[in-house]
Amino acid sequence: MPLLPAPPPPHRHAGAAEAWGAEHLGDLTLEGPDGVVAGGFRGGQAAADAALAGLDVAGYARRRSQVLPPSARGASRMSPYLRHGLLTLPAVWSAVRSAPQQDRSRYRDELLWAEYARHLYARVGTANGQALRREQPSAGAAVWTGEPWPQEMACMAAVTDELHRDGWLVNQTRMWLASQWTVRAGADWRVGEQEMYAHLLDGSRASNRLGWQWTTGTGSGKAYGFSRWQVEKRAPSLCRRCPLADRCPVQEWPDAQPGPAVDGPDLGRGPVPAGPAEVEGGGAEEVWLTAESLGDDDPALASDPDRPAVFVFDEPLLRRLRLSGKRLVFLAECLGDLAERRPLEVRRGSVADELAGRSLAATWTPVPGWARRSAQLRPVEVHPWPWLARPRTATLRSFSGWRKDLKV
Repeated sequence: MPLLPAPPPPHRHAGAAEAWGAEHLGDLTLEGPDGVVAGGFRGGQAAADAALAGLDVAGYARRRSQVLPPSARGASRMSPYLRHGLLTLPAVWSAVRSAPQQDRSRYRDELLWAEYARHLYARVGTANGQALRREQPSAGAAVWTGEPWPQEMACMAAVTDELHRDGWLVNQTRMWLASQWTVRAGADWRVGEQEMYAHLLDGSRASNRLGWQWTTGTGSGKAYGFSRWQVEKRAPSLCRRCPLADRCPVQEWPDAQPGPAVDGPDLGRGPVPAGPAEVEGGGAEEVWLTAESLGDDDPALASDPDRPAVFVFDEPLLRRLRLSGKRLVFLAECLGDLAERRPLEVRRGSVADELAGRSLAATWTPVPGWARRSAQLRPVEVHPWPWLARPRTATLRSFSGWRKDLKV
C-alpha cells in the first residue's frame, strides 16, 4: 500500500525503527526483512544537533587517518548527517571556526572535498560512474587470486566487518578497501564502489564514487597503493593478530601500472549547475522531502514551519539498489524525529506517481535523480540549495585547481 504509517520517533524504544523498516521496507533491502538492523548512528535532527554540539576537531590534523584503537581516531563522524541534510556544510564550517588553526584548516579541507564532489556530480551526473580520466590500473606482473577483500587478512576482515555492522568507515580504511579491490586485486572498481555504497550511512554517488575514482587512479591518474605499511602505521594490532602475518599478501607496494587515458566527461573550465539563487515561485501546499533534505534547516522546510511535508521511499530505485537495511532504518529515524514537529506523510512507490498533481515546495538538489523527478512533478516553489561555495564557471579536473577559484 503506497501510504505508510509515520515511523516511530527514535527515542520511543530500542528496535522500534528496525521493526518499522522490516515491516514496511524489508523486502527492498539487501538482507531481507529478517536482517534489518540499525547501524552505528542514530538518525534524526536531535542526534545531528547533539553531534554538532559535541564537535571538537582539536588534534584532527594529527589523528585524522588513525584507525585503531577507535579512541585514537580524529574523524568527526559528521558525514551521515551532512549527507542527508540534517546538517549543512556551512553550519559545520562555522562550528569549527575557533579550533586550532592547523586542525581547522585540515578539517575544512575535508568539507571542501565534499563540496567539490557535489560540484562535480552537478556537472557530470551519472557519468561519474565511468572512468573520468583513465581506465583503472593494470595489476602489472602480479596475479591476485581469491576474493578482492579476503577475510583471512585481519585488516580486510576488520574493516569489512565495521562497514557491514556500523555502515561507516574512517577515510583511511575506505581507501584501503578501494585500493585493495582495484589496484591490488584488479577487480572492477564500479562493482566495489557499489559494495561499499550499499552499506554506508553516508553513501552518496557524489562522494563515494569520487573517492573511489581518486583512490584507484581513474579520476586522478595516480592510484593509491595499499600495503602492509599503512596497516602497521594506522592499526598495528591488526597485523599482530593476523594469521597471514608471516606471509602477508600485501607486504610490498602493489606493482600496478596506470591505465590508458579515456575520453571522459568534460572537466575543463565551464559552468557548474547551481540552481536558483533565490526562491522561485511560492504558495505551495506541501514540502517534498528527499534523502538529501531531511533536516530542519532545509530551505523548503524552514520557510514555513507549519507546512506539511511528504517523503516517498522510491520503490523502483530501492528494489534496484538493494541497500542495506541499516540505511533505511537511519532514514526512518530521521522521518520519525521530524514527524514529532510537523505533519508528515510517508509513502512507498514511484515518486512521480505518488506525488503527481500535488502543490509542492522543494529545495533544488544537485543530483540527477532530483532533476528528473522535478521535471515530472514541476514544484510550484523551489528554494536554493545551501552551498558552501556556490558554483560558477570552474575547472573540475582536480580538487586543487577547483579550490583556487573559491572564495570561502
